[in-house]
Amino acid sequence: MSTVDTTPASTLTPRQVRTVFVGLMVSLLLSSLDTTIVATALPTIAGNLGGLEHIAWVATAYLLTSTAATPLFGKLSDLYGRKALFRAAIVIFLVGSLLAGASQSFFQLVMARGVQGIGAGGLMAMSFVIIGDIVPPRQRGRYVGFLTSVFAFGSVTGPLIGGFFVDNLTWRWIFTVNIPIGIVAWFVTSVALRIPFNRRPHKIDFAGAALLVAGVTSIILMTTWGGKEYPWGSPRIIALGILGAVLVVAFCLWEQRAEEPILPMRLFRNRVFTISVAMGFFIGSALYSSDSFLPLFLQAVTGASATKAGLLLTPLMAGVTVSAILSGRLTARTGRYKHWPILGGTLAVTGMVLLAQIHAGISRGYVSLAMVILGAGLGMTMPTMTLAVQNSVDWKDLGVATSAVTFIRSLGGAVGLAAYGAVFGGRINRLAPELRRLVESPASIKALPEPTHGLVIHALAHAIQGVFVVAAPVMLIAWVISFFMPELPLRDTSALDRSKSDLGTAPALH
Repeated sequence: MSTVDTTPASTLTPRQVRTVFVGLMVSLLLSSLDTTIVATALPTIAGNLGGLEHIAWVATAYLLTSTAATPLFGKLSDLYGRKALFRAAIVIFLVGSLLAGASQSFFQLVMARGVQGIGAGGLMAMSFVIIGDIVPPRQRGRYVGFLTSVFAFGSVTGPLIGGFFVDNLTWRWIFTVNIPIGIVAWFVTSVALRIPFNRRPHKIDFAGAALLVAGVTSIILMTTWGGKEYPWGSPRIIALGILGAVLVVAFCLWEQRAEEPILPMRLFRNRVFTISVAMGFFIGSALYSSDSFLPLFLQAVTGASATKAGLLLTPLMAGVTVSAILSGRLTARTGRYKHWPILGGTLAVTGMVLLAQIHAGISRGYVSLAMVILGAGLGMTMPTMTLAVQNSVDWKDLGVATSAVTFIRSLGGAVGLAAYGAVFGGRINRLAPELRRLVESPASIKALPEPTHGLVIHALAHAIQGVFVVAAPVMLIAWVISFFMPELPLRDTSALDRSKSDLGTAPALH
């Protein structure tokens, strides 16, 4: 039985909705800012702590824990309320930031990024669930500008801040700068984030969560170690692959019998949900490959400073922002959305194909053009998938379905990034194994004399190009899937409207 407050209340007013969005935007800034700061400074961090060949692990640890945390936060918010879980995510994220800033070894940094990932998974899950709670799908496009402006601000200023710290202070500041932003986010959400909430008793599916985390970890380790630490045909890699497959199958079987599954298998009978998460898996893979390897290319190959590399990443995020705002507003006006993933997929594939042609002598203008096209495609596609899923599922499944979309996209990013890291490392080992000890940081590469300098940057360029050669057909798969997306009429009511209609009273504020 649901536990609700008996105090009458009406649907949130536009002013109340905007107030809630303030809390969401400040908190989302925390996540978006951190991602771009780290991406720009990562080559320098790896050079300082050692282990450029393991550069993908910093992002992989973050993605792995955020992936596992996303569905759990979605379920826990049904037990304790959106606000409590949202603030818990902020605290966890800030603890991880402090640990990352104090890291003295590459291993410590990877572990700290794992803690940050837990908090980031909660922030992303709660943000989109709350949006689904308070804004009807038909009107949601009008709010895309608010959210994308936050991502744009974080994406543009993040590289600049990160580059400034790397070039003038120390990379440790890229983590500790999260603290004041996190404090602001905490206080804003404490005051502003008061939305109606129906408290319903649930049993957390810890067994399912354990199976999922163990399975995903096995797969990530297989793709990360394969071809680098161990040969692909080695017993250890084969064992990890078999173990991962068995655990994922066990997870799916368990979820069919669990009382409160963290990922209900019945959702996959919904065609919109199935198509959206399939696209999200492949798009997430391509997105995180560009975020991780483009900064390395700009700094190590083209010789840009960390600050300038941040500026050079602006076209990617500008493309995402402009296209997301445009497609969101037109969706709100027309009520139609199916054409956006198809058009966006076309642009994203084109951008990836262009990036697959990069080499040591390529112009920065060419790279910027490819990033704009890729970003425009991603901006049209990703918000539409979440909107389509939230519009297609039952109201009682809104939270778990929304978090599942984010979860699958993050899973694709984690698996893809580990695989791309293996491609990158494999090409470096094959092309210039005797030069690996010289490739310690972008600064050390600049200081190399000719012809050694030329050999190193050509080897790096070839290795990074290989990442996009693999990512292009992955994005093509997502584009093909987009043609099968059904289009349903967008609802004119929110989850709050429906909950109050069903219950005949107002949910409690949390």
